[in-house]
Amino acid sequence: MLSGVRSQIAIKIFGEDLDTLRGQADVLRAKLAAIPGMADLEIEKQVLAPQIKVRVDYAAAALYGVPAPQILKALQSLVEGEKVTQIIEGGRRFALVVKLPESARSADGLQQILIETPSGRVPLSKLAAIEEGDGPNQISRDDGKRRIVLSANAQGRVLSDIVTDMRRVVAQTQLPEGYFVTLGGQFQAQEEASRLVGLLSLVSLTLMFVVLYSRYQSTRLSLLIMANIPLALVGAVMGLWLSGQPLSVAALVGFITLAGISVRNGILKVSHYVNLMRFEGENFDQKMILRGSLERLAPVLMTALVTAFALAPLLFEAEQPGTEVLHPVAVVIFSGLISSTLLDTFLTPAMFWLFGREAAERLVQAKGKDAL
Repeated sequence: MLSGVRSQIAIKIFGEDLDTLRGQADVLRAKLAAIPGMADLEIEKQVLAPQIKVRVDYAAAALYGVPAPQILKALQSLVEGEKVTQIIEGGRRFALVVKLPESARSADGLQQILIETPSGRVPLSKLAAIEEGDGPNQISRDDGKRRIVLSANAQGRVLSDIVTDMRRVVAQTQLPEGYFVTLGGQFQAQEEASRLVGLLSLVSLTLMFVVLYSRYQSTRLSLLIMANIPLALVGAVMGLWLSGQPLSVAALVGFITLAGISVRNGILKVSHYVNLMRFEGENFDQKMILRGSLERLAPVLMTALVTAFALAPLLFEAEQPGTEVLHPVAVVIFSGLISSTLLDTFLTPAMFWLFGREAAERLVQAKGKDAL
């Protein structure tokens, strides 16, 4: 809808001369056809239609003392017709239009049309050159510039890879002066959405860190909890690769959701470690970490399994109508939950043992604060 072309890829060539546009489109089409995965490559249809072309002789018009716009206005009124009055018959109304008969609508007939001039009526043949020819049935424009479109779709290959090869071919193609190429279509909207999702991801990670730091007052503990995010992304990337899914906008949304779930699991464990030390008198040792990990294993597994079961219909029924958008989201979250749950079970306690002693003891010594 945004590019005006019903295809995934729209290559627009801009210029003034229609024949040159058609020639450049044929050249570019031959080069693009060699790109693997490029399907349905075609040039915008333009059918030549018969035309009668009238070119005003400005010198002759000046000689007879008649302005060129007056000639064109008189010719337009005779050919297209001009409403002069309205006829009423009972309750019906008809417009009375004066125009040339069909027999005069030819090159020979137009030459005999008499045009009013200060020196009397003069045949149109003395004021303009009239000839028969062919012309395009339509002239498409974008932003006031003439253009022709090559449209294509992706088949058997990721759209982003095809677009990369396509841009390389377009950059290597020499165009006449004043002619240029723009690329549009579905991939353009996908790239813009990907950039937006990427920006929002950075904002989300920043806000996560701010919230965690405000709670734990420790950069080390905040980063330790957020370390669950790359652990989850490992499984998500593997899931996309095994299922043959591209890195789409839907998959990026799944990554953001997965990051929130994985951070929650880290919060459950780290908070429990600190609470064991503060309220139950546990020391910072391996026994305390083992106890806290086992006590938080059931909640972590429960939340992961509930989420996995909820995603099962989207995960295993990818061919059903309505699931083609949410299927990549389900693949990312499901596979990411597997790696996050398994790796978090072993790595979070180990990282807390290695890097969390100082921050945890400082939190335990803090007074006048509620339990985490």
